[in-house]
Amino acid sequence: MSTRLESASPDTVPPAVVTAADLLAEAARTGAACPPVRTLFDEGGDLETAYAVQQLNIRRAQAAGRRIVGRKIGLTSVSVQRQLGVGQPDFGALFADMAVADGGRVPAGRLLQPKVEAEVALVLGRDLPHGGCTVVDVLRAVDFALPALEIVDSRVQGWDITLVDTVADNASCGLFVLGGTPLSLIGVDLRAVTMTMTRNGETVSEGSGADCLGSPLNAAVWLASALAERGDPLRAGDLVLTGALGPVRGVHQPPGHRRYRVHK
Repeated sequence: MSTRLESASPDTVPPAVVTAADLLAEAARTGAACPPVRTLFDEGGDLETAYAVQQLNIRRAQAAGRRIVGRKIGLTSVSVQRQLGVGQPDFGALFADMAVADGGRVPAGRLLQPKVEAEVALVLGRDLPHGGCTVVDVLRAVDFALPALEIVDSRVQGWDITLVDTVADNASCGLFVLGGTPLSLIGVDLRAVTMTMTRNGETVSEGSGADCLGSPLNAAVWLASALAERGDPLRAGDLVLTGALGPVRGVHQPPGHRRYRVHK
């Protein structure tokens, strides 16, 4: 089964796509993870079907008043791509209510199985081309960069996911935290940016911009091209979380509290 929801009316969305979207939405609402949604589709489904599930829940969220502020890129690590047997990243939507203030408390009740990763966030100051995007286009369009933490989460039981499951589940997006000091990219080589993530003062992850598809800019180019192909190009004001700079770490839920910091 392969479905492009963009051209489908509500009456023509396949029942399996609706069922998958319902399961993921109910898991998010109740906090009880669901079985892998890939089992609903012939041969485990395909990428277009997974994005159809994602888009259906995005439309539902928008209809409920939630506002999209940007996009996240997932699977930017070659090792993770190999693990899932894929050769490209994926993407999901960022909503305004996913943002947590720098130094704030992450609401554990909104998360099921959280993990945390450090990233470079880009904020666009101008629209990107509707096709043929290059690194130069991205550099011209970026207004500033910020350090960021993404709290990824899975509505699928035990993180038992394939590419279809994570794409359908909005690329396993949970919440995000942006650093408070904008950085101009003039004279900055994002490949050489280094990252150290600490938890309660202990180093738990290290990496660099080169670990994110060779550069966070490469990830942004990939996203711009993927969205343009779907008729939904990146625009001025959009926030882009470009992908993990190092290993993702699990978040241990209460008892106790964990404080995460990113040093760049």
